[in-house]
Amino acid sequence: MQPKGTWHEQSARFLHMRASVPIVGLVGGIASGKSFITEQLKRQGAVVISADQLAHEVLKLPQVKDEVRGRWGSRVFSSDGEVNRQALGQIVFAPPPDGPRELKALEQLTHPKIGALIREQMEKLQAQTTAAAIVLDVPLLIEAGWNKFCDKVVFVDAPRELRLARAAARGWTEADFARREATQESLETKRKLADVVIDNSGSPESAQAQIEHFWQSLGGCPPR
Repeated sequence: MQPKGTWHEQSARFLHMRASVPIVGLVGGIASGKSFITEQLKRQGAVVISADQLAHEVLKLPQVKDEVRGRWGSRVFSSDGEVNRQALGQIVFAPPPDGPRELKALEQLTHPKIGALIREQMEKLQAQTTAAAIVLDVPLLIEAGWNKFCDKVVFVDAPRELRLARAAARGWTEADFARREATQESLETKRKLADVVIDNSGSPESAQAQIEHFWQSLGGCPPR
């Protein structure tokens, strides 16, 4: 998959940064357990920037809501007037050709704004220098080119069967899972570009031990 144009271009000016705070990119397959890993990193003293949380903020912007309503209508809004992400997801992750076309339209609308918020948060954290590390939890980290200015990229690994079970617990079908994963860079590429692999298929204690080992390997990040 090629990098997303506008979002990728917006990240370009960070490539020359000499970051005072280590930047860690987090990647992995859908339902690989990245949320658990980010919680462990927070416990060590990292500050996590979540693209998914920022996407929630972007979808609340009046201009964005107007554009969403203009393209997809009131069917993707809840009774409180906010965007219903589940209803919108059913449209943008529908089978081809409609799904990919609608997903591209949504990305063109939201990704530049999400990228701007990520940059804003990173600049504030770098200026404050109080965070032990900055973790970028960005599903399209590789596609958007953000991995190029990370000090380390961590790949969270889990077998497909386990990830499918976790996705099913969210109410996803196997078809839902496959379509969403197809919109991201391949797991092989993510693993190849990662500096560290965390095996998240075992016990929480096992994953936590791997995180602690990784944390100690980061320069300037004493274990908590």
